[in-house]
Amino acid sequence: MLSSRFLRQAFTQPSRRFNSTLTGLDASKVKLTKSQTLKPLVANKDLVFGHTFTDHMITADWNEQEGWLAPEIRPYENLSLAPSAVVFHYASECFEGMKAYKDKNGNIRLFRPDMNMARMNRSTARIALPQFEGKELLKLIGDYAKLDQRWIPEARGYSLYLRPTMIGTQEALGVNAPSNAKLFVIGCPVGPYYKTGFAAIKLMATTEYVRAWPRGTGDAKIGGNYAPGLLPQRMAAKAGYQQNLWLFGDDHQLTEVGTMNLFVLWKNESNELELVTPPLDGAILPGVTRDSILSLARGWNEFKVSERKVTMPELREAVKNNRVVEMFGAGTACIVSPIKTIEYMGEDLQIPLDPNDSTSQAGPYTKRFNNEIMDIQYGDKESDWSVVI
Repeated sequence: MLSSRFLRQAFTQPSRRFNSTLTGLDASKVKLTKSQTLKPLVANKDLVFGHTFTDHMITADWNEQEGWLAPEIRPYENLSLAPSAVVFHYASECFEGMKAYKDKNGNIRLFRPDMNMARMNRSTARIALPQFEGKELLKLIGDYAKLDQRWIPEARGYSLYLRPTMIGTQEALGVNAPSNAKLFVIGCPVGPYYKTGFAAIKLMATTEYVRAWPRGTGDAKIGGNYAPGLLPQRMAAKAGYQQNLWLFGDDHQLTEVGTMNLFVLWKNESNELELVTPPLDGAILPGVTRDSILSLARGWNEFKVSERKVTMPELREAVKNNRVVEMFGAGTACIVSPIKTIEYMGEDLQIPLDPNDSTSQAGPYTKRFNNEIMDIQYGDKESDWSVVI
């Protein structure tokens, strides 16, 4: 079920491309063309994230005169686009990341897919791409997942990663809202983000570059947000750190970890145990995993849960005073990713790890969030977050 906070964040900016007289996306009109040659499956142990793709894909075209044309489920193949297509010149592109899972009974499940649809519509609105009916796209995704279900690994920790994408396809140079667009969905089988379980990461706190800014596009999942992070990521890797910790403003506010949301579990200045994450202020991506962690934590009612600003100097002081309990990133790909070190202003700050678990290194609450969400994703725990298709 969508939280009211998420819905407010997802629909605060209405689309200028919605016109009720145009044809909406309609899954009942889908044209199905099955691949005549199926690809060989890849063994679970050989799966590499984002390298192997299924036999089919979903496509649907839109234009401002007619609206959405009949969608297709067709063999996976290259797209044909003119060199002048606006996506190549003005980054008219947004996407989602979600997964399909197989439970122990062989059912196919999606995890909170309504949130992905709401967020993608918010992303399309932000960059003047057309809106679509989320329920209709989910029907198409369900048909596609069933057709290609042999690609969904059955072992826990494995899934079919789904990438709904929309691009502007108008063949013209000029900075304008696209008059033509294409929606497509591809899928790739993936295994656990970390082959040997959790692997705590080291971060480089970045003050020279910023990921996003208030009233910018940080709260939309658009391609233009990601390319500027590649150079800082390379710089961090060269220095021996796995990810950037993105800071913002003169007071060095915490924002995100690489492409993940950020959580800190600490004893705050009032000596309360508190789980804190930066607020959805327009610069933070409203992650599905983020919302899930907050909902679980509030349901447990074992510690204070806050969405508020925290600065890097505040975190540094808390680390030195032994008030930090656990720290982790959160996202679809990994669920949670424990953090062990943060480099800030030339100093490595050490985040506590579980001393009794040298393999995973994750603290008990980090593991608990991970296990609780996985139980729901694979249907081992009943929840309306897990949707059988």
